[in-house]
Amino acid sequence: MSRHHVLQRAGVLAATVGAAGLLGAGIASAHVTANVYGAQPTKGGYGAIFFRVPNEEANAGTIKVEVDLKPEYGIGSLRTKPIPGWTAEVTTSPLAQPVTTASGTKITKAVTKVVWTAQPGSKIAAGSTEFQEFEISAGPLPSNVDQLEFPAIQTYEDGKVVQWNQPTPANGEEPEHPAPVVKLAAAASGDGDHAAMTATTSDAEAAPSTSDTTARWLGGAGLIVGALGLGVGAGAVLRSRRPAAATPGKTEGNE
Repeated sequence: MSRHHVLQRAGVLAATVGAAGLLGAGIASAHVTANVYGAQPTKGGYGAIFFRVPNEEANAGTIKVEVDLKPEYGIGSLRTKPIPGWTAEVTTSPLAQPVTTASGTKITKAVTKVVWTAQPGSKIAAGSTEFQEFEISAGPLPSNVDQLEFPAIQTYEDGKVVQWNQPTPANGEEPEHPAPVVKLAAAASGDGDHAAMTATTSDAEAAPSTSDTTARWLGGAGLIVGALGLGVGAGAVLRSRRPAAATPGKTEGNE
């Protein structure tokens, strides 16, 4: 077989695989998913999570998205990123049993729900070509689980409600309406609550302060030594400029 034919067949195969990949990506993107861009959130730390919500209805747009957070996660702090045309409401509930974080802090109230509602004139448009991402920043994340599961509810303007709350079984076979999931990385050195982070920052700032004080003392001593050296040098110059004593037996003007 000629080289030209081999390259031609390879090109057709690559195009077929690429098309299949795009179709697979399109099918997967039809689900509500939880995504992380950058470093994976760690156990006991804080992280940013993006909920990607596609529109699956041909004749109705999405006007409301709800995401549930399990109380046992004990997530005490959560912020949402503003989205033009949408309002966000965060619900915090008291816990039946306090949750102790990795840093030893006891959480008695935890975030249990976030709801985004479209304002009049706003929505995720009907059809399968648009999606919207809803970002949260939350923590401290639990340290006793390997992943976070976020059951979600998607509401369309025609009243249809879709529950994205089915857990993925151990065999990995995806259900029809899987719940969004985010995996957690192992806790790294330095992870903890904001108090610990603040203490570390304060300690780091103290060291340069001590070094700066020492440098100032050394700098002052250097200036003093320099001044003394300048004075000695000036004295030497003045002594060298004094007129030499007249030689005995000679008077000024005589050859």
